[in-house]
Amino acid sequence: MFVDSHCHLDRLDLTAYAGSLDRALDAARARGVRQFLAIAVTLDDVKQLAGIARVHEDVVISAGVHPMHQVDEEPSVEAIKACAERFDAVAIGETGLDYHYDTIPRESQQTRFKRHLQAATELELPVIVHTRDAHEETLQLIREHTDPDIGGVLHCFTEDLDMAREAVRLGFFISLSGIVTFRNAESIRELARSVPLDRLLIETDSPYLAPVPHRGKPNEPQWVVEVAECIARERGISLDEVAMQTTANFYRLFRAAAPQASAEMRQILSDAKLI
Repeated sequence: MFVDSHCHLDRLDLTAYAGSLDRALDAARARGVRQFLAIAVTLDDVKQLAGIARVHEDVVISAGVHPMHQVDEEPSVEAIKACAERFDAVAIGETGLDYHYDTIPRESQQTRFKRHLQAATELELPVIVHTRDAHEETLQLIREHTDPDIGGVLHCFTEDLDMAREAVRLGFFISLSGIVTFRNAESIRELARSVPLDRLLIETDSPYLAPVPHRGKPNEPQWVVEVAECIARERGISLDEVAMQTTANFYRLFRAAAPQASAEMRQILSDAKLI
């Protein structure tokens, strides 16, 4: 049983499935993926994602604006909160800081990030953080504006182990994507070995970053299994253990997801005393 904790279901390349999202999700379900967290890149995305979630009881959604997305006007805290509440989002994001290309001014990114963190704290929802080349500023804003009892996740994490350890200390989880399988990603495999298993999540970030042996293709939710398999190999533990613990971690962090889960998943969670 796996959870894809970060996928962009409204942006998937569905060519292989004759344009059918249903078929793409069925392919993931056939491999044991039982929950999908569909991530918003803009607040305008959230309505469409909510429509997907209404049709698929194993899909839950987030609400937020990506740090690299151009906007005419920065969303207010109230606008972020209102969108999340209207569409039953289980998390705020993705948000964060990305200084790699500097296409969005850093000051604007910081303002946007602070507002998302404030909205997450006021709604008591976890925050999904995108961070790239902004190590100190990301951690500082998390320290200043988050509640460790609510926490969040540094998604598709590619920074160093010291940052991961500090984020965990601040109440955050670390999510690994298909990058962990890349030949030149030994530093990410070190993270897979070193971050406490009870603080790890798995994701695809589909349609981006397809794992080996699918690299170069549009990514899809079913390939979260390859991420879990790599973590299991690196840690020298069973795939079942990775699946079980990362699923438990997901529902421990995204507490609002459990009541929205499928009847099958709610029964599994109940049996495992996770709800």
